[in-house]
Amino acid sequence: MTAYHADASDIDGKEILTWAGFGDASRELAERVAASGFRPDVIVAVARGGLIVGGALSYALGVKLADAMNVEFYTDVSETLPDPVLLAPLLDIDSIAGRRVLVADDVADSGRTLQLVMDILLKHRAEVRTAVLYTKPTSVYQVDFVWKDTADWIVFPWSALPPVDGVRSESE
Repeated sequence: MTAYHADASDIDGKEILTWAGFGDASRELAERVAASGFRPDVIVAVARGGLIVGGALSYALGVKLADAMNVEFYTDVSETLPDPVLLAPLLDIDSIAGRRVLVADDVADSGRTLQLVMDILLKHRAEVRTAVLYTKPTSVYQVDFVWKDTADWIVFPWSALPPVDGVRSESE
């Protein structure tokens, strides 16, 4: 199954984040976390969108321990599964018990993915905060750290183009 969710064919009315903009946004998000006094021991990225955000925050905050939780919810532009579901491989939850954890994701759209992740992590006595680049007014989950609020569809630089299929175009 191929995953491609950008819908960048028409950019009118969409929030466009460039790679340069991501660099600035992730640094500003890290500064908000640091200014709060919260010092994570580990960063858990919500895969896939949160992997790049989690990596950027890991470097910006000087946190070497990082992991991921694989969650599927969106299946296409504006199409979701009935509920978010965890996918294997699963995070070693026991290893985060009692630690300070920063959960990183790209967007809190409905907020249901973050709610699932938080429900799991909080059951294991971790001190958990959340950091996302974007929140939407439709989110049922209130994130701790956010770079920007928007109601628009977001085109991220890492998903603006369709997946590479291994076939070179004639112009190359």
